[in-house]
Amino acid sequence: MNINYLEIISAFIVLFAVIDILGSLPIVLDLQKKSGPIKAFQATSVAFTIMIVFLFVGEALLGLFGVDISSFAIAGSFVLLIMAFEMILGVEIFRHDSPSGASIVPIAFPLIAGAGSFTTLLSLRAEFETVNIIIALFLNIVVVFFVLKSSSFVERVIGQGGIYVLKKFFGIILLAMAIKLFMTNFGNIVIDFIKNLNI
Repeated sequence: MNINYLEIISAFIVLFAVIDILGSLPIVLDLQKKSGPIKAFQATSVAFTIMIVFLFVGEALLGLFGVDISSFAIAGSFVLLIMAFEMILGVEIFRHDSPSGASIVPIAFPLIAGAGSFTTLLSLRAEFETVNIIIALFLNIVVVFFVLKSSSFVERVIGQGGIYVLKKFFGIILLAMAIKLFMTNFGNIVIDFIKNLNI
């Protein structure tokens, strides 16, 4: 076990940017109104478990179904795209009929533990020690927990008008992220396809 603080900090920053819980606050608040209170501990513990499992067996698990990381990321981009349309257009496409409310779907998955974080975890594994990635991931989950726990407080501070503006703004950001995730991974699939044709 080789704990490296520089690796932990680097992995933490990368995961923090990808999970982007602060940018997802408008989505969380919107889901809270539709589905009731978000259970912060349940959402974060489920997301952490999913990401830890994926860190160790993700690539092999997808391989069993004949799915590569790029295809998985493209599927995730469609989910993000739908959520972005909901925020920008003020329509409801995703049915929030989970027995546990929105805490698990879509908060824990795919908002926290989504295609972006899965792909990032596999990328980090190629560069850093696994123990350092796990520590960085845990620290991120702690941050996510406190953000989810204080979401109602944030709503009171910025008010309904602020929530509306943030919702539209981050809806566009989420749309851009979905398009970027799709284009990057679609490009990877096209490149692999061309390489196979040359063979």
